Amino acid sequence: MRIAVVAFDGITPFHLSVPSLVFGARPGGAATGFEVRVCAADPEPLRTTAGFSIVPEYGLSELERADWVIVPTWHEDCRPAPDDLIQALRRAGKRGAGLVGLCLGAFPLAQAGLLDGLRATTHWAYAGRLAERHPGVRVEREALYVDEGRVLTSAGVAAGLDCCLHLLGRLGGTGAASRAARALVVAPHRDGGQAQFIERPMPASPGEGRLARVLGWAAAHAEQPHTIDTLAARAAMSRRSFTRHFQRATGTSLKQWLLARRLERARELLEGSVLPIDAVAQAAGFGSALSLRQHFRARLRTTPTAYRRAFREGRP
Repeated sequence: MRIAVVAFDGITPFHLSVPSLVFGARPGGAATGFEVRVCAADPEPLRTTAGFSIVPEYGLSELERADWVIVPTWHEDCRPAPDDLIQALRRAGKRGAGLVGLCLGAFPLAQAGLLDGLRATTHWAYAGRLAERHPGVRVEREALYVDEGRVLTSAGVAAGLDCCLHLLGRLGGTGAASRAARALVVAPHRDGGQAQFIERPMPASPGEGRLARVLGWAAAHAEQPHTIDTLAARAAMSRRSFTRHFQRATGTSLKQWLLARRLERARELLEGSVLPIDAVAQAAGFGSALSLRQHFRARLRTTPTAYRRAFREGRP
C-alpha cells in the first residue's frame, strides 16, 4: 500500500516524520506492508523550521498513484495552499484515495473542498479559524482526531501520532498498531480529547487518579454494563463529581468512551480468536451480533465478518 506524504518549504521536521515513523520500516528493517513516499511541488531543497533542508525524492505526481495521501501539517499562518497542491488533492479525492490532514494539514484539505459536510478537527488554537474560513466543515474543536472513513484529521503534534496509529490499526489491524506503538514507546490509544490540553486555571484534582483506576477497570471489563452511577460508586464519588472529572479528563461522554473501548475489544477478538460473531459481540459488551454489526458499519465502514476475513488473508 502506497502512502504519499506532502512536504513543503518551511515544514516542521517532526510533523513530517510522523507518517514515516508509524507506517515506515521498523527497527532492524522489518517490512510493514506500506511504502511511504515524501513528495513536494518544488524539486529544490526545502527549508525546515529546525535549521536544515531536505530534498524530497518525489513530486506531486505521486498523489496520482497513492492509496492514501497525508498532509502532515501546514504553515502556522494558515496561508492558502498553492493551486497545484489543491488540484492534486482534489484529483486524489475524486479517484477514491484516502486523505489525512494532521494538525494544520486540515487547512489545505478544507481549501480543496474535501472536508465539506464532514466532521474534522485541527489544533485547538486554530479550530476557530478553520470553522470561520470554511463554514461547510463541522469542526470538532476538542477531538484528538476525527475518522470520517476515507478522510481523517487530527489535532496537534502528538495527536498526529494518535491519528496515524489509529489508521494503521484500521489498515493493518490492532496488533500492527500495538507493535508500532511499542516501537515508538507511546500508547497505542489515548482517551479523551483536546479538552485535556487547553489551558485552564485550575490544576487536576486528586480525584482524577481514582477516575483513571476506575476507567482502567471498566475498559478491562467492557462486557459488563456500566453507567455513570455504577462507575461513580466504584470511584467513591458523587454522580456530579464523577461526571465533572470524567468530562475534564476525556473530553467526551461516557457512552462514546465505552463504545470506543468495546470496539477495540471486538477488533482484538476478531483478529486473534475464532469465536463466532455472536460470542464476540457478547464478550465485547454489545449484547447482540446485530448491535455489533451496526456499530462496526457506522464507525469502521465494514462488517465484523469482512474485518476478520481481511486480516486472515494477510492484509498489510
